[in-house]
Amino acid sequence: MIALVDCNSFFCSCERLFRPDLKNKPVVVLSNNDGCIISRTQEAKQLGLKMGGPYFEIKSFCRKYDVHVFSSNFSLYTNISDRVMSTLEKFSSLVEIYSVDEAFLDLSTCQNDLKVMGKKIKQTIDQEIGIPVGVGIAKTKALAKVANYLAKKSDEVVVLDNEEVVNDALKLVPIEDLWGVGRQNQIKMKALGIMTAYDFKNYDNEKHIQSVFTKTGLQLKKELEGISCFSLSKATPKKKSILSSRSFGQVVTSKEELKKSIAYHISLAAQSLRKQNSLCSQLYIFLRTSYYGKTEFHSKTTQINFSVPVDDTLFLIEQGMKAVDKIYQQNILYKKAGVGLEKIVDNDSYQLGLFDRPNNERKTLMNLMDQINNREGKFTLKSMACGVDNSLWKMKQDFKSPRYTTSWNDLYKLK
Repeated sequence: MIALVDCNSFFCSCERLFRPDLKNKPVVVLSNNDGCIISRTQEAKQLGLKMGGPYFEIKSFCRKYDVHVFSSNFSLYTNISDRVMSTLEKFSSLVEIYSVDEAFLDLSTCQNDLKVMGKKIKQTIDQEIGIPVGVGIAKTKALAKVANYLAKKSDEVVVLDNEEVVNDALKLVPIEDLWGVGRQNQIKMKALGIMTAYDFKNYDNEKHIQSVFTKTGLQLKKELEGISCFSLSKATPKKKSILSSRSFGQVVTSKEELKKSIAYHISLAAQSLRKQNSLCSQLYIFLRTSYYGKTEFHSKTTQINFSVPVDDTLFLIEQGMKAVDKIYQQNILYKKAGVGLEKIVDNDSYQLGLFDRPNNERKTLMNLMDQINNREGKFTLKSMACGVDNSLWKMKQDFKSPRYTTSWNDLYKLK
């Protein structure tokens, strides 16, 4: 049996951890640059606030109904997520972290009653961390997702352990809410008369399913039938490309400020590259204006290929600065910049050429930078190319909470 543990309104729950006064009050968390809603509590949902709703459109509404608004605080959320996942490892030797707020657990060797085990998982995470979770248990990943969907609606542990219970559960899940069914596929399914997960499970033309929804669609159907097609894996799949980008809090025209921004994004991307023990052979840079600006939209991209794959932040920044020189234009109101690392290979499997020589000194420096930044906080140690004052292009975060668990200066103080 497989359990899916999913944190309820995770980003909002993290904010509530250190703000007990917000219990039972509407809370929303906004995306980068305070753009739109990416997390909301049940109270906010009941007020009619939608996921993805632009903040500028609902600002007065939030003020009127006393909705508590937070800018995204990903260093806090990631740290709390790590604590949740570490706690889950007490209950299973195989935990697959599916996203920042959910994980699959292998309970095939569980000797206890599954519902009792699910309640114990909920209670332990609530007591040790303070994050509410939903727990759904079933035979396959897709059915565990269905069980979790129902669990979060009832605040109870849901176990789907026989066909009758499974069928009753599938009838309650609209096809648009079924795991793995995207917007385009739900339109196709409804055209075929498939309105619920139960309809999908009982659609009798498997060849048609595979031709319309590919092999993955057929595998999803079989999972609903109780046939496992998506196995659990503890290993986190490595990214085949790494992107770091962000819209500016205000327009930027200065080449120097754009270079600082690009150096910042390269630093983030390179650290992610090293974290998964990989190298890249291609760097691309882009600069663009706002889609909604008063002037004509402008976008420029360039890429640089390397004969030898690298993970060196300083080398990549050097190449990035040359790229900015190449595509920068004066008097352009830039609103977004970013970088991408492509042609990624595994560091362990890459074979040096006959005349290649590894730069062990720089590799030691990169490892040291990563260790210090992981321990003391992001960008404690950085290239001066990132600049000191990033006020012109830094992200807009008017409602950001303290980094309670990742900064000495932001430790919670008892009143």
